[in-house]
Amino acid sequence: MDAIRTERLVLRNFWPEDGPDLLAYLREPGASCYLSLKLDDLAAAEAEAAKRAGSDETIAVCLAATGRVIGDVFAMPEPPDTYAVGWNFNADVGGAGLATEAARALFDHLFTAKQARRLYAYVEEDNTPSRRLCERLGMRAEGLFREFISFREDEHGRPVFENTLQYALLRKEWQGPARAG
Repeated sequence: MDAIRTERLVLRNFWPEDGPDLLAYLREPGASCYLSLKLDDLAAAEAEAAKRAGSDETIAVCLAATGRVIGDVFAMPEPPDTYAVGWNFNADVGGAGLATEAARALFDHLFTAKQARRLYAYVEEDNTPSRRLCERLGMRAEGLFREFISFREDEHGRPVFENTLQYALLRKEWQGPARAG
């Protein structure tokens, strides 16, 4: 994909040399849904960066000033015109509005260049930062799935099921009042 530039960020395909930055936020994933992506060392991170480099679905989010990868956004197509979206950021950059800036750029790209009609995201009920981000983007909560999915096990090896919210946004909503925020 062609790079997307914002005031402070560049969204681009991953490069194989992004391994160290990827390791910085996937060594200890902050959200349960990313536990399966946990990376143990630089070799694993370099392999993951190389794998991601071959796809447009997971996009590196870089600081424009330094080129440092601070997280990623993803858009998984569901034909004909829907995308599952999400994000994962290094906790070191939290609170600066960078996730909002990156997600807005992604949404603009999907609604304009890809002609998406609908975007949706699954967010664990206890993931307050992602829930707030969905709301800042104008997404609406469509439903709560109780004990929907398990990403980990308890001390006895039993799955821990998490409540999950589904948020969504239509193109016509994005072009309306949601875009003003």
